[in-house]
Amino acid sequence: MVPDTLKWNEGELSLLDQTKLPWEVSFVRCKTCEEVASAIKSMVVRGAPAIGVAAAYGMALARLAGEDMLEARFLLMSTRPTAVNLRWALERMDRVVGASPVAVVDEAVAIHREDLNINKAIGENGANLIPDGANVVTHCNAGAIATAGWGTALGVLRSCVRSGKRIRVYADETRPRLQGGRLTAWELREDGIDVTVMTDGMAAWLMKREKIGAVLVGADRIAMNGDTANKIGTYGLSIVAKAHGVPFYVAAPMSTFDEGLSDGDGIPIEERDGSEIRSPYSSKLIPDDVPVWNPGFDVTPCENVTAIVTEMGVLRPPYIESIAEAIDRRPKDERGCADR
Repeated sequence: MVPDTLKWNEGELSLLDQTKLPWEVSFVRCKTCEEVASAIKSMVVRGAPAIGVAAAYGMALARLAGEDMLEARFLLMSTRPTAVNLRWALERMDRVVGASPVAVVDEAVAIHREDLNINKAIGENGANLIPDGANVVTHCNAGAIATAGWGTALGVLRSCVRSGKRIRVYADETRPRLQGGRLTAWELREDGIDVTVMTDGMAAWLMKREKIGAVLVGADRIAMNGDTANKIGTYGLSIVAKAHGVPFYVAAPMSTFDEGLSDGDGIPIEERDGSEIRSPYSSKLIPDDVPVWNPGFDVTPCENVTAIVTEMGVLRPPYIESIAEAIDRRPKDERGCADR
């Protein structure tokens, strides 16, 4: 059984250490905002929704310690630039920043609980898109441990299995940090879901040889036209899926939409340390004098996305219209990035 990603207990946040998976299940205990920021930056906690929840608890820890809340906010905001859920959560915490410590903690707990409910709604909405007996390709990890629980893309698969559908998953290894091979495969195995790991470059040949029912991925930021930022390699996978006539679905909460961006050109792309490629897991593969380029994300254009699964329903092209309509239907107190 997959353990909780985040646990709050009397002024302490415990985070499942995803850098140790799948070989060790352990937790990092955070008692300060600085420790939460470090955990986000070092990818102890990762996945856009989980990052947002962790940041909310980081603000709560800062308030409990009587720290400068603006400094705490700046520190947390600087940890991972691409995932918009981080900003969304911090903007939501801004509304209670001057309230009592208890009220600030209560808001972080509310964000945590709401994310779990949102993920289950995404799962139910997306399950109808996946036929019984389907082979599904995933990229990176958009599962329970990337969220408050259940997951976005993997939440859809969990809902399929719960409804009685037979699903086989092909998980991209997801280089260079191997989140698919280490995390997605571990999660699905723990839940008894059929999973096979392949390297990122194998998807095209798989689609040539096997009938693939869908590609299903998460998202770290979605522009108002449907352009989607996700883990590096997603864009290439979308091209392969389109070439083979395979539906390409994105599963993400409404908090992932950035109302300030008309298209994906404005999405900031995090560039990570080259050591992740040069010396993965302390195994030196590339000489130090050879340059390395290591963007953490890429942007899939909206024309490659068949549908976007959210807690508000399944959104389809033209996305400028369907996204705007879904945002208008959201309760105002759940909107984040539009209320700057």
